[in-house]
Amino acid sequence: MDRFSTEKKTTLDSPLTTIVTMIKKLNKDEQRTVKQIREHYEVERKLADKLRNASRKERRTLYSSLYEELFRLVPDLPILIRKKSPELQQKIVQRQIQILSSMLDENKSFLEVGPGSCALAFHVANFVKEVYAVDVSKTITESSNIPRNFKLLLSDGCSIPVPKNSIDIVYSNQLMEHIHPDDASNQLKNIFEALAPGGEYLCLTPNRLNGPHDISKYFDTVATGFHLKEYTVTELSMLFKNAGFSKVMMCIKVMNKYIRMPIFPVVLCESILKYLPIRLSHILANTYPLRPLLFIRLLGVKNDEKRAYRNRRKLY
Repeated sequence: MDRFSTEKKTTLDSPLTTIVTMIKKLNKDEQRTVKQIREHYEVERKLADKLRNASRKERRTLYSSLYEELFRLVPDLPILIRKKSPELQQKIVQRQIQILSSMLDENKSFLEVGPGSCALAFHVANFVKEVYAVDVSKTITESSNIPRNFKLLLSDGCSIPVPKNSIDIVYSNQLMEHIHPDDASNQLKNIFEALAPGGEYLCLTPNRLNGPHDISKYFDTVATGFHLKEYTVTELSMLFKNAGFSKVMMCIKVMNKYIRMPIFPVVLCESILKYLPIRLSHILANTYPLRPLLFIRLLGVKNDEKRAYRNRRKLY
């Protein structure tokens, strides 16, 4: 554990300082007032604290109930607003398809963990044999236009309720940071077991070094909302390897295309940033080209034992 993960969570107490800081950080897509953002923050932090302090047994039901409560108490939640805009949904889907397109095949099965509105999963259904979406809540995923080869599965936050060795591609976007750190290893192991030999898991999640990235970014220096733990590439790649993935790579965007590369350059970059003063490190991590480089697109490959055995035989 390093000084970034142990850094004290600091809430800005001065109303003026808080408002000025919030205004500076508001992005162009944020349409809510300062008051609405503050109310969202207070609700989400209170609910997130319940999840952070819950036992493993309690978390099995809390993931679902607390997110349902958040959707009810914060009707202007950005994810709920985006669901109402087909045009915005399409833009988000196209950005994700760009990184997934080379992996999709009509003979493959696809599973998305934490699918949100399911807009991506519905679109992917046009290019693969079957699609599964695993989520803790059905509120955000409710839709009347469901593809025939699509199935929604509810989870306790850790489980992946599909047969072992049955899925070719698993994908998650902005999910890992929402999982309790004590549950992350179990969920990764469940994803690994769900994958067929040779299957791949592509995990997109923001990097802790330029966070926080949840609603607490307007108020705190460390995530205190439903981002229960934000990771670095270094930390997450270790979890992948411990879960059983034989190969772990990064997907980096170069000239409008995504290429696979070893994690070492990013791990080295993170190591350098960790030795710099915290404020300087955070500034550098949020500037180009480090910010896009640090965003985590981690690809884990489940070893195909039979194929590996055949390849070894060819050597002799």
